[in-house]
Amino acid sequence: MTPVVRAFSRPDLKPTVEMMARAFDDDPVMTWIFPDEQMRRRRLPRFFAASMHGTGMKHDGSEIVVVGDEIVGCATWMPPETWMPSFWQQMVSLPGYARTLGSRLGIASMTYSAMLSVHPRAPHWYLAGIGTEPRLQGTGIGSRLMQARLARCDAAGAAAYLESSKESNVGFYERRGFTVTRELTIAGGGPTLWLMWRDPQRLDSGGTTL
Repeated sequence: MTPVVRAFSRPDLKPTVEMMARAFDDDPVMTWIFPDEQMRRRRLPRFFAASMHGTGMKHDGSEIVVVGDEIVGCATWMPPETWMPSFWQQMVSLPGYARTLGSRLGIASMTYSAMLSVHPRAPHWYLAGIGTEPRLQGTGIGSRLMQARLARCDAAGAAAYLESSKESNVGFYERRGFTVTRELTIAGGGPTLWLMWRDPQRLDSGGTTL
């Protein structure tokens, strides 16, 4: 069956967070926050549920890829000027994250603060997270998700930004117009992130990137 990209909606929450937990099981940031494998597999679904409640369900930016009845990919995009949560948003979301993170709350907070401190201030769409069902990684699911949003960024003349937590994924993003602006290494032995920016691409009369 042909993969279909569509907007994320509330009924998609449970299968989406379960898929994202599988997709991020070996992610360097997630393994830094949850170094114990059993803990990570228990808590990642709750972590992504809290994340989707805090971002993906508040903005019209999250999209999923569906094959038949199965959700096989998700990209959480935050519209311009929404990436920095207000004080009250942070207070509202804190109890959920505290329950999910437990003793790892301090490590997660330090990591998040480091990322916020270098986040660009110029208006942009922010890719907060993208994941593909592990058995389907490398089959074009991620490309479909990226293409769907970046085409709209180009049409609107909007920039985009992301942090790649794996050096092996940098080339994937570079082929879609992103450029590494700096590397950020989390203090205390944490992972390195590749910070990547994309200016809007010029389109020809048929809507194809030049």
